[in-house]
Amino acid sequence: MIKQLFSGFIVLLSCLSSFSQIGSMAGKIGNPVFKGWYADPEAIIFGDTYWIYPTYSAHSEIPDSSAVLTDWQKNERRNPKIWAPFLLQTFFNAFSSKDLVNWEKHSHILDVKNVSWAAYSLWAPSIIKKENKYYLFFGANDIKSSDQTGGIGIAVSNDPGGPFTDYLGKPLINQIANGAQPIDQFIFHDKDGQYYLIYGGWRHCNIVKIKDDFTGLLPHSDGSVFKEITPENYVEGPFMFIRKGKYYLMWSEGNWTGPDYSVAYAMADSPYGPFKRIDKVLQQDPTIATGAGHHSVINIPNTDDWYIVYHRRPLTTKDGNHRETCIDRMYFDENGFIKPVKITREGVDSRFLK
Repeated sequence: MIKQLFSGFIVLLSCLSSFSQIGSMAGKIGNPVFKGWYADPEAIIFGDTYWIYPTYSAHSEIPDSSAVLTDWQKNERRNPKIWAPFLLQTFFNAFSSKDLVNWEKHSHILDVKNVSWAAYSLWAPSIIKKENKYYLFFGANDIKSSDQTGGIGIAVSNDPGGPFTDYLGKPLINQIANGAQPIDQFIFHDKDGQYYLIYGGWRHCNIVKIKDDFTGLLPHSDGSVFKEITPENYVEGPFMFIRKGKYYLMWSEGNWTGPDYSVAYAMADSPYGPFKRIDKVLQQDPTIATGAGHHSVINIPNTDDWYIVYHRRPLTTKDGNHRETCIDRMYFDENGFIKPVKITREGVDSRFLK
């Protein structure tokens, strides 16, 4: 009888322990935040809804012969020199959530069939709301020289979930300036009302001023159009935000297919810098995931709570394109420096994201 009571007591303790563990996980969103291979996530809050706009990072179908594509698009997509080494990446999906736990997928919010000058490699979207319209900035065609068709374009929609259509009928930026490939664009709205585009691959970062209606570029005060603000070790994926009067420039370092892909940052008193690299803040944890990089940042309105949204590669794959979208907390010290981010499987607690 005593043995049976003791056994029952052990079972009860085990159940209580399991319940406690479940309780400690309550509210945790978990990483990755949604299923699928998605990279370069841009996170933003519109009203009471969280949105994430990532790069689709799985293999698209090889060339589409649909009649909706132009002859130029069909020919470009059939060129094995283009699509053989890369994903075609011919569309964007978006994801929305009220609580960062339950996500609604918005499929094909932009497709190359709606952008006459784009054929493949739709990358790293960035979005902003202006006067009840949503402007989606994107890179397309992976151009290697200024005489190729492609670069950074803009699409517009009346709804954050699309559908988006081409805004200009041509790229906003289609040239190689200061050595920067026109990709990985981030649209930044400064506190004085000016809009900037910060962009660049190939280890060069440019900042350009954009007209208020987004139809073209404006010169800087010195007359130049493309101003380089490249910090030490910069590779790609710039992101800028303001906190307590300071401009933070963040970027990705390392090789995007490798485990050393990571995020570093700098601080300045102006969007022009100068930006001196301070430290690395996001990187792999070999026990959790590798290649943690190409991020964005969200600040919960009316708080000093900050979250970093990024992609990483799970330990179960070595495919460079297999990347998942994750969210973890980002903290600052008393001097405004960003503390190293700990990447987790649990993610953040949605109960504090209201």
